[in-house]
Amino acid sequence: MDNTTRKNHWETVYETKNPDQVSWTQEVPKTSLDFISSFGVTKDAKIIDIGGGDSTLVDYLLENGFENITVLDISEKALEKTKNRLGDKAKKVNWVVSDITEFEPTTTFDIWHDRATFHFLTTTEQVAKYLNTARKSVNGFMTIGTFSENGPTKCSGLEIKQYTEQTLTDELKGFDKIRCVTEDHTTPFNTTQNFLFCSFKRQEN
Repeated sequence: MDNTTRKNHWETVYETKNPDQVSWTQEVPKTSLDFISSFGVTKDAKIIDIGGGDSTLVDYLLENGFENITVLDISEKALEKTKNRLGDKAKKVNWVVSDITEFEPTTTFDIWHDRATFHFLTTTEQVAKYLNTARKSVNGFMTIGTFSENGPTKCSGLEIKQYTEQTLTDELKGFDKIRCVTEDHTTPFNTTQNFLFCSFKRQEN
């Protein structure tokens, strides 16, 4: 699937479905918040949420006093939904419409957060582009959530790539693993998806 087709897919998803109609919706992104909190950064730390979509993570980060938040998503429609939900608070956030494999950051980040974008990158080239961008722009921590080997093999009609703690760690050369957890995510349809969440610290050059 090329990047244009992928973008059209996600624009259609967010245009036609509400949060209670997609499997990834979480009322409270507790695991993500726990990982971000564990890094012990200051409130002016630069945080980017990769594939943030209409996730509520940004709401909680703002509520917790974080001041430098970027939310990136391939779908403009998804970000519009989040901006509408946040109202005036949306002005405090930097919004980026981009495919992560084409993203060229103009700054560095203290925290790179990704829940469920990385596993949609199924070719070696896509993964390499993603990791190259991360290595260039992350000067602190990463937290990545993917489907585990016990999770689904498809999501939103698209093939995904499952990961184990070992295979995810092997991909993230240049980063030291801090810790990993697995978690059962209950979807709005009362089905269960098993996720792997890992955190990493950028190696000193």
